[in-house]
Amino acid sequence: MLSEKTIATVKATAPVLAEHGETLTRHFYKRMFTHNPEVAPFFNPAHQAAGKQQRALAGAIIAYASNIENLEVLSGAVELIAQKHASLMIKPEHYPIVGENLLASIREVLGEAATDDIINAWAEAYGFLANILMGREAEIYTENAKKPGGWEGFKPFRVIRKERESDIITSFYLAPADGAPLPLFKPGQYITVRLSTLDGHTTMRNYSLSDMPGQDWYRISVKREESGKAGTPDGYISNLLHSAIEVGAEIDLAPPCGEFFFDTDADDNAQPLVLLAGGVGITPISSILKTALESDSDRRILLVHACLNEGVQPFRSVFDALAKEHANLTVHYRYSDPAADDTQRTGNATTGFVDAAFLETVLPGPDAQFYFCGPQPFMVNVFRTLAAQGVPEDRLKFEFFGPREALKAA
Repeated sequence: MLSEKTIATVKATAPVLAEHGETLTRHFYKRMFTHNPEVAPFFNPAHQAAGKQQRALAGAIIAYASNIENLEVLSGAVELIAQKHASLMIKPEHYPIVGENLLASIREVLGEAATDDIINAWAEAYGFLANILMGREAEIYTENAKKPGGWEGFKPFRVIRKERESDIITSFYLAPADGAPLPLFKPGQYITVRLSTLDGHTTMRNYSLSDMPGQDWYRISVKREESGKAGTPDGYISNLLHSAIEVGAEIDLAPPCGEFFFDTDADDNAQPLVLLAGGVGITPISSILKTALESDSDRRILLVHACLNEGVQPFRSVFDALAKEHANLTVHYRYSDPAADDTQRTGNATTGFVDAAFLETVLPGPDAQFYFCGPQPFMVNVFRTLAAQGVPEDRLKFEFFGPREALKAA
């Protein structure tokens, strides 16, 4: 356990970290990539350029400092981090690299304010958290390897089918190159794709599994990421997959991971199920929807998919067919762009945003179970709207990249 002195010292740094957190994490990443370039393949350059990873790390550090005397509050965050680390094959030998650069960054950014007592307290606190994460990650590696057909590390998969889903999204069907059976995953989880870079190294990205478990393949549905901003690169792997990876190609995959998933055994199927997706956030929601429909033919299910327009929307014909087949499923499409050629959208397709007024017209009530995924503005709006309508937080399950405090902040 952490000493009382360490807890008090770390907790006292929370206000300073809240003020300088992002400056610290920007310095940390720059320092680490300079001193330890071998860890660069674990990180997404586009997210680095956009500041997403820096903000997420700053939020995690502040949350740790603020709740260090009651780490049970952070159990969800610890599981999220452990799953992400396991998906990227973070191992115990990587933790000293992070710790050394983090402590050095605290001293370099805070200057004289970073006393020896503060550095020593953070060293102890970091080591304590690292041990928790390493222990959980070891469990995840073992669990994934012991599943029927499971494995640890990266394994070659072959692209057996490539299918265009919309103007910007393409699906890739992936089967083990050795013909081995596939382990089951939890609907909502993701896999990690590893591909070579132009400089001879490798880089990795997480992609949600977009179809239900139990198939002879895994499917990912990838949006071609184009930044459109000077200084921010296009998504390297997403563009490579779209333009260069064809049927027959081999790519490396790590086992499914992720703490956002639909549990058919634990979920209360007496309550309506509401699935809300924004843009490519429909990929894990699609897996959850198909699984829920197969596991319960009577439960009321509402799917809302928000996106710019019909041209960029994947899976609409699939969802329309499912709605015809399953009387318990209601589907609504919400487009933020005006309809093409000034035509009118009718029926279950409307123009506008997924805002409070819209949700009030379609939601079955606060007693439902909610799963949602999408870009940050969509997530923030959905979270705050549902909270304002009195939905308990334990019924809100979501996939969100970034500090979760951003969902609640005014």
